[in-house]
Amino acid sequence: MSEAGGVNGGRGNGGRGTLLDYEAEAAHYDRTRGGVPRAEAAAQAVLRLVPASARTLLDLACGTGLVTERIVRTGLSVYGADAAHAMLRTAATRLPGRAVRADARRLPFPDASLDAVSAVWLLHLVPFAPEIVAEAARVLRPGGVLIATVDKDASHDVGSDIDAVLRPLRSAAAAPDRAEAVTRHAAAHGLAPAPGTHFVGHGQGATPRATVRKLRGGYFASWYDGDPAVTDTLAAALTALPHQDRPRDDPRYRLARFVRRG
Repeated sequence: MSEAGGVNGGRGNGGRGTLLDYEAEAAHYDRTRGGVPRAEAAAQAVLRLVPASARTLLDLACGTGLVTERIVRTGLSVYGADAAHAMLRTAATRLPGRAVRADARRLPFPDASLDAVSAVWLLHLVPFAPEIVAEAARVLRPGGVLIATVDKDASHDVGSDIDAVLRPLRSAAAAPDRAEAVTRHAAAHGLAPAPGTHFVGHGQGATPRATVRKLRGGYFASWYDGDPAVTDTLAAALTALPHQDRPRDDPRYRLARFVRRG
């Protein structure tokens, strides 16, 4: 779902770190992000928060559409939007006639035209989360819902030995998707907080060896600035950990929900 793809052709991170090229990532994205088990868990979690009366849902930054195509319920029409061409080509095969190329800050939908908007694995990667929340509020009907992951990077800290190495560099206060900040943005645009849910990121348990590869490849750009000297120090510490290829616990993601006031 929304962790793939981009906004304006690639996700920004406020100038921090190395951006992933989501055009290039499309070919192997699903395989390296937990595949169907994680996609199914995310889709079911989204559906738990969609009102029974909802008839339309837009999935922002839908990526390859692996999650989007699984948000299935009788009477609910689901659309996907993404800015990355390669991602959208794959999504179009899964969402025939329902995948559109769009910037999440400038959606091609009229005011008050949708019942639900989902933004999963998106807000933590962009420096303009307030604009995305504002645009979601614009296209939602009264009573419609915005469903979004919050505190995404923090959810990856499962208390493992890998986390002990990385934790000093993580700053929850700086994360653009921290729950407190998203709730504040939502309130400014007529969206009231409502009960959310959680889901497991199946297949996302980190290993030391894979973490080194991701560290050097820019996968942590949303919270790490990629300083070469620091990277070498972290890589050495991670390489020294035992069980280099044994996955640690899977993350448990938080989905927040906000309801459009009438």
